[in-house]
Amino acid sequence: MLAFQEFQVAFARHIRDPRRTPRPTGVPARRMAVYNELLYNNLEGFLLACFPVSRRILGERRWPKLVRGFFRDARCHTPYFREIPREFVRWLLDGGSPLPLPSWFGELAHYEWTELAVDVMETLPAEFEADGDLLKGTPVLAPALMNLSYHWPVHRISPQWRPRKPAATHLLVYRDGDDEVQFMALNPVSARLVSLLQVGGRTGREVALHIADELKHPQPGAVVAHAAQLLSELHEAGAIFGTAPVAARKRNQPQREGVEQ
Repeated sequence: MLAFQEFQVAFARHIRDPRRTPRPTGVPARRMAVYNELLYNNLEGFLLACFPVSRRILGERRWPKLVRGFFRDARCHTPYFREIPREFVRWLLDGGSPLPLPSWFGELAHYEWTELAVDVMETLPAEFEADGDLLKGTPVLAPALMNLSYHWPVHRISPQWRPRKPAATHLLVYRDGDDEVQFMALNPVSARLVSLLQVGGRTGREVALHIADELKHPQPGAVVAHAAQLLSELHEAGAIFGTAPVAARKRNQPQREGVEQ
């Protein structure tokens, strides 16, 4: 390794862990301290903006220790600044934290990150009929959408309330027609309905009947009626934009075996 490369490595190691790694020879302590503070504060700034609840829960002493551990130990997979929060979540879920954390902390951080993820998600413009029949037509979900399942009720966690037992939780995070990020709690059946809508190619009634078959429900019509209400609520909330235009439905309809198209 060339001398300047050795210097760069030593410089970076000290910035990552100034307490346990000596600064490179010839670099004044005062100037080195400027680099240390600047880079750490820059990194923490991205995290503070994305994880306010996590920060308040850990407090003023433990939070900097967690951020320092991430800065020191994590190896990010992307050079983009806006991806730093995602890398932080990945590091937490992989067990990288040097601090003992609650079992739900990684999921809480992931939930907080989804707001940013959906806000910056790149999508194509959706084609839809705003007033289409959601049962007869193919519902069109908001293009920027995440259908999430957690072991813990992450949307309720706060400095004032922390869960003692796991509780399966389904949450929908999406960007509505006004490009505002919205959140919605779902039950297991409604989460399944959304997941089937994400696959596409089926009318609202077909999705409802599929769920009724999965549940072995004795009254499929009741499931269809419940689905109609849920589809309407999702539409009103902006998670469903409308129905696919007729031409798009024909284009996306699955081919049947034995029939030439």
